[in-house]
Amino acid sequence: MLIWTLIKIACQSLLANTLRTFLAMLGIIIGVGAVISMMALGAGAKAQVMGRVTAMGTNLLVVRPGGDFRGGVRSESNKGLKLADADAILRQLPQVEAVAPLVMGRAQVKYFNHNMNTTITGAPMTYLSLRAFEVDKGQGFSALEDEHVARVALLGANAAEQLFADQNPVGEVIRIKNVNVRVIGVLKAKGDQGWFNPDDMVVVPFATAMKQILGQDYLSEIDVKLAPDADAAAMEERIGAILRTNHRLLPTVEDDFHVRNQSELVEMASSFTRTFSLLLGGIASISLVVGGIGIMNIMLVTVTERTREIGVRKAIGARDWDILRQFLLESIVISGVGGILGIGLGLGVAWSFSRFTDFAILVEGRSIVLALAVSASVGIFFGYYPARRAAKLNPIEALRYE
Repeated sequence: MLIWTLIKIACQSLLANTLRTFLAMLGIIIGVGAVISMMALGAGAKAQVMGRVTAMGTNLLVVRPGGDFRGGVRSESNKGLKLADADAILRQLPQVEAVAPLVMGRAQVKYFNHNMNTTITGAPMTYLSLRAFEVDKGQGFSALEDEHVARVALLGANAAEQLFADQNPVGEVIRIKNVNVRVIGVLKAKGDQGWFNPDDMVVVPFATAMKQILGQDYLSEIDVKLAPDADAAAMEERIGAILRTNHRLLPTVEDDFHVRNQSELVEMASSFTRTFSLLLGGIASISLVVGGIGIMNIMLVTVTERTREIGVRKAIGARDWDILRQFLLESIVISGVGGILGIGLGLGVAWSFSRFTDFAILVEGRSIVLALAVSASVGIFFGYYPARRAAKLNPIEALRYE
């Protein structure tokens, strides 16, 4: 029989029992819709996490004071890093493009009757490019302001909004720990990173923070920007050797600092989100199996109801292969149409979720192709047994069936 004839017969048979056909499709519709929406949720989560991680800077090493955690307490002092350490790293390692010695602390920031307690970050002019910050209004620091301990500041997006509302803060004077500081710029929003929100902080030159605001002569961390072709693992070891020499640590003494590789954090976040996506997709795929069982059940009922029809077809010359193809095609049509409707359902659910929540949703083309392929495979797999059973019916017994 011609394939178009088979398709026509299959569609006529399915339309003859519209409600039953729709109920058979329903499991596939829900299954494909669940797969599409869950994979969109997983892809959105991955994009959101990776965006936050890469927003902290790439190809970056972060040196912080203190050794490993033991029982919740650092094994060494948290005052082990000095400006001399940052200078030594930049001077002795040609693969280092830039360093940013940072000093951090919390303080009350005031502007007339507006005030907030937030993180004060003392940083050099290299900090903005190293951490991928962009200036939204005004300008960033210059080397001159670093050298002259200038009382200037950059505000995070949230800090600017909380202190100034709709007013332009550039050129205004704020008070940080009773020190008057002039605002020279506002940073573009980067988003909350979970443990720290850079949009809340106030950035001042590190010399100003150390000498006039926070009053400390040690660093909170040193950010190290590597050249694109640098070996991060090798640079970790070399930085460790330089700091141990600077700190005059004996071979038997543990490090009083630790180095974190930003690329490791990116890889860890990528691995986590990939596992999360697979888990969501796997859970949603269970409904496809349930939908396939529903198709098998309906097709078995259909074969029983159309036993005499099968007998007549065989009596006038239809081969087993023709009967097999006919019923298998009906199963594929059910799963295929259900898959298409399921894609529409999944896209609708994903759009609604992103529309009414702040969570990012990302629909990937490969998830749609995968869902369609799986739905067709379900139709073939679960439709084969009923189709084979129909093809193997004895025509004489089939004709006598009541």
